[in-house]
Amino acid sequence: MSLTVKDLEKLQELSPDYRMELVDGEVIVMSPSGYESDEVASRMLGKLFNHVDQNRLGRVTGSSAGFILPNSDVRAPDVSFVLAARLRTSPRGFAELAPDLMFEVKSPTDSIRKLREKIDSFLSQGTRVGILIHPEQRWIEIRRMGQEPVTLRDGDMLSIPDLLPGWEVRKMICGQQTLINHYPFLGRI
Repeated sequence: MSLTVKDLEKLQELSPDYRMELVDGEVIVMSPSGYESDEVASRMLGKLFNHVDQNRLGRVTGSSAGFILPNSDVRAPDVSFVLAARLRTSPRGFAELAPDLMFEVKSPTDSIRKLREKIDSFLSQGTRVGILIHPEQRWIEIRRMGQEPVTLRDGDMLSIPDLLPGWEVRKMICGQQTLINHYPFLGRI
C-alpha cells in the first residue's frame, strides 16, 4: 500500500514524538541522531542562519522542517536553506518545494550510502547543493546535480557563493581536545 502526504500527517498526529519521512509511498521513522552529529548540525545551522538573516537571503530550518518534494516524498534534512524569492512566508505545515541547499550530518547509526542517496534524491528534485558532513572522519562533501562531488578536509574553506554570497566557513581542522577545537571546521560561533 502506497501512503500519501495526508497519511503521513495523520500518523504524525497519532505519534507526535516520532520524526517521520515519506519516501516512495513508505513511511520511514527517523531515530534520534547522536549528540555529536546534532551539535554539528546545530552549529552549522547557527552559522548559516546568522549570515542568511543578516543579509535577508531567505529561510533556514533544522531537522524538524519537512519538504514535500515534486515527486511527493516528504523529507527533512538536518539543515536547509531556501532563497527568499522562492519562499516569501513560512508555511504552517510542510514546505511544498525542494530547498536550495541542504545538509546531512552523519551520526553513528547513519549509512554514508543512504545519506548520499538522500542528498541525491533532493538534488534530482530541484535542490541546488547538498552537503554531507562526516564529523568523525573530518570531511565535508559538496554534491551538485551532474557534477563530481567535492570533498573538503582540514584546512579547506566551505563557501557556496552562488547561493550564499559572502558566506564562508574558514576552519576545517577537527581536534579532540575541547569543544571549541572539536569542530573548528564550523568556526567559532
